[in-house]
Amino acid sequence: MTSKNKTENVIQFNPNPSREEAMRAVKTLIAWAGDDPEREGLVETPKRVVKAYEEFFEGYKMDPIEILSKTFEEVEGYDEMVLIKNIRLESHCEHHIVPILGIAHVAYMPKNRVVGISKIARLVDIFAKRLQIQETLTSQIAETLQNVLDPLGVAVLIDASHQCMTTRGVYKPESSTVTKKMIGVFSEDQNLRSEFMDLINQK
Repeated sequence: MTSKNKTENVIQFNPNPSREEAMRAVKTLIAWAGDDPEREGLVETPKRVVKAYEEFFEGYKMDPIEILSKTFEEVEGYDEMVLIKNIRLESHCEHHIVPILGIAHVAYMPKNRVVGISKIARLVDIFAKRLQIQETLTSQIAETLQNVLDPLGVAVLIDASHQCMTTRGVYKPESSTVTKKMIGVFSEDQNLRSEFMDLINQK
């Protein structure tokens, strides 16, 4: 194959495809799978899939820094860990575009300011609602919190099941993947790290 032909076969990234283009792509996948995209049960499926994708991947349209921009400095001297446990997480594997389902535990040690706890959960959603691998997702949450809030440290642990392993491939439905990222005092202080792990394991 010549260099010219190789170039011609590369699909150029279009950052703003139309809704109609997206629906045509779904119809193509339905036909490729072996069914008729025009039969009654499937004729509206492209529209529904595109609408679902808007929800699944709404994180691309959101700014994580803006979410954390409103903070509070009146903390009355509070200087202990802030931990939000069991944050429901729904993402999609960037390798197969199948669900990643699990929970995130996010903690930070405030220095001068804190942020509303709902903002932490929203931050998890923003990065989760993108095509991801779990390792990257874990780091993105931790690094963004550290960079925006400038706390003494951040700890993030995610425990999730990947349907690319549970419903295809190696078919291991009992498996889950745990990733963690420790920054600042959570990385340096073994006792604090142990406290974080103990707290997230408490019922």
